[in-house]
Formats: sequence, structure tokens, C-alpha cells
Amino acid sequence: MSSAWLPPGQYIETIARATSYACLYFTDSRGRPVQLRATRSAEAWQWPGGNMDPGETPWQCALRECLEETGIVFGGEPKLLGSHFIGHQGEAWPANHIGFIFDGGTLTDEQIGSIVLDPAEHTQVRVQTVAEWEAVMTPRTFARLREIDAARRDGVVRYMEA
Repeated sequence: MSSAWLPPGQYIETIARATSYACLYFTDSRGRPVQLRATRSAEAWQWPGGNMDPGETPWQCALRECLEETGIVFGGEPKLLGSHFIGHQGEAWPANHIGFIFDGGTLTDEQIGSIVLDPAEHTQVRVQTVAEWEAVMTPRTFARLREIDAARRDGVVRYMEA
């Protein structure tokens, strides 16, 4: 291993690549998670969010994606519930994937009912208990839901690897 200084463009070629996403975790007034059914994902249930655009911070991404995917203009402060790391998956996804999950707070029944989905991305809004979610989610995505819900309840930020 060389300790010689490299110009940034050359140095970047020597380190792991990563993409990143950010999202907001909402519950209803009874504490039940609110999720959206994705149109293009094997892991169909997810929170409003998506991949970061160039120059965008995780928080800016979460706000933008929430607005695009639900019509909700979130006005709260950034409160991180967890971060999520998915390692390089070969040709299926040739980079690490890093996520930031923020607390979106509580939505009223009226707010949930007024969600406007982008039909190219999501087909349904669903509100269920954590136990009910386990039956319809993959084990991997349910583990993330369980940890983020616990972080919301106990105030301890979670770090998760997949």
C-alpha cells in the first residue's frame, strides 16, 4: 500500500463506490407504520424516499422524494432514526448502497387519505401494525422496518447492514 498523495480523481478510483438513498418513516395516530407498495421492486413495501441526486444532501433527498411520491410537504426537522448499509451485490448492483431513514412523525387519517401516489412508482398506501407487516414483507425489509420502528419508540438511532 502506497502512502503517496493521489489527485482526487485518481484516489476515487481506489476506494469503494456507493449510491445513497434517503426516506421518511411515518406512522398513523395509533403508531402503525405507513408504507407504499412499489411497482418495480421485489421488496414491494417501502417508505417515501429514493436515491439522492447529485449535490443533494440526505435530508434534501428525503423531502424531495416524499413530495414527489406522496404530495406531502414535510415541514419537520431532520431527526435520523437509522442508517442502512447494503454491500456490493456484484453485477446486480455493482456498488455499495447507503441509506438514511428520517423520522417523518405522525400523519392524521386525513393526511393519509390525501396522499397522491405517482402510479409509475407506487400503487397503494397501507397502514398496519408492525406484526401485520411481517406477513407481507420480505425478511430483509421487515427487519429494517422493525429496527426503525424501535428507533422511533426508544429514541436510539439504529445502524443496519444487509
